[in-house]
Amino acid sequence: MSEKNHQGKRTARQRLAVEREKQKAAERRRRTLIVAATVVCVLGLAAVIGLLAANSGKSKKSSAGPVVAPSGAQGKDSLAIPVGKDGAKSTLTIWEDFRCPACQAFEAAYRPVLRELTGSGKLKVEYHLVRLIDGNLGGTGSLRAANAAACAQDAGKFPAYHDVLFENQPKEADDAYADNDKLIQLAGKVSGLDTPAFTTCVKGGTHDSWVDKSHEAFGSHAFSGTPTVLLNGKDILQDRTMTPTKLKQEVEAADKG
Repeated sequence: MSEKNHQGKRTARQRLAVEREKQKAAERRRRTLIVAATVVCVLGLAAVIGLLAANSGKSKKSSAGPVVAPSGAQGKDSLAIPVGKDGAKSTLTIWEDFRCPACQAFEAAYRPVLRELTGSGKLKVEYHLVRLIDGNLGGTGSLRAANAAACAQDAGKFPAYHDVLFENQPKEADDAYADNDKLIQLAGKVSGLDTPAFTTCVKGGTHDSWVDKSHEAFGSHAFSGTPTVLLNGKDILQDRTMTPTKLKQEVEAADKG
């Protein structure tokens, strides 16, 4: 074989290797949280635990009961729990699972900015709750926690209870949130939430079918994992440069028009 041909084949192999790396990187970007540089190990965490929506079809419906949307739910089929003012010029749509470690990492990194922007009326956040990990690892913790969060929405306590669930999130393989008593106990961390009405809602699975419907909607969009975060329809986690600071800048720019 001539040196020229040998060099040509080597170059072709190199190009192929580069292309394969690009393909792998594209997949990792869908499953990887892009958070502030100070958040240690978030990228590795998300790459390991990112869950594929393709597997979500394996999860069976949890309930055949009526679909009861939580109070104030908005959007198509009332599947979004809103936080912030309706008049905000920017909307952040978040699809998340309370058993998902990557979702917890996103919340830990971005929560201060999200609370600041929603509080100032510059951003509206729409939360969509799904149960991917129940389908992939088994159990019902994602469903039970999502139902409890919807019950908290009925009581006007969703943001605070949402945060408590992520702050106390068990290990991914630990289905601790399948225990309604655990979820009720955590409600004690939110002022005014631990009430008979909340307990009845949690134990009765009032919003189970609503969670299932939200989960089905997630699959119909062909999203590849949780969290999926869309700013005015654009997936911000595909942007490798995205940070809480950059998100704040984009929302504030939109608010100024």
